[in-house]
Amino acid sequence: MGLFDWFRRNGSSPRAARDWRAACEQAIAALDREAPARLEAWLARDAALADDREIEEEMLDALREALALERDLAAAALPAIETAHRAAAGEPCYYSAPVSMPDDPAQPTGRLLLTSGRAAFAGGRRTPSIPWHAARDVVRAGRDLIFVRAGADDGLRFRCNTYSDAVRGAAIARHLTRAVRKPV
Repeated sequence: MGLFDWFRRNGSSPRAARDWRAACEQAIAALDREAPARLEAWLARDAALADDREIEEEMLDALREALALERDLAAAALPAIETAHRAAAGEPCYYSAPVSMPDDPAQPTGRLLLTSGRAAFAGGRRTPSIPWHAARDVVRAGRDLIFVRAGADDGLRFRCNTYSDAVRGAAIARHLTRAVRKPV
């Protein structure tokens, strides 16, 4: 039996899932308020997506969370996270999520903390951080968050456990980098 025969018999279509995920990614990037209902209806009616839709439901949850968070960020209401972790260095913390560093040979796991002054990793032997003024961009690719350093071609990549963690982290990090660049 060929791979495509298996997909056909099991009612699953890689193209249908790829198309739905691309549409969801576009909705997240655009913060499309109409998209959750449209994407949910697409999931309900497309039999090719019915068998295994765990990833799609996770992405849909991430979209809903992104829309709610964007309303808060537009009102300058950052979520406050209680932490006494030394990586936060006594700064207000707005985000904390379990992550790994897939580009590090040891692939350490730990927590990514976004504070008023920087993004900091707590875990493993190293505790890399990047201050907001040194971050040129924050890119989200699936569950990965990439903090690109200003004036350099490198950065730090963190892999989140969920799409929601990655989407939320990217939104908060972008908000904090914009706040540092905003003229007073």
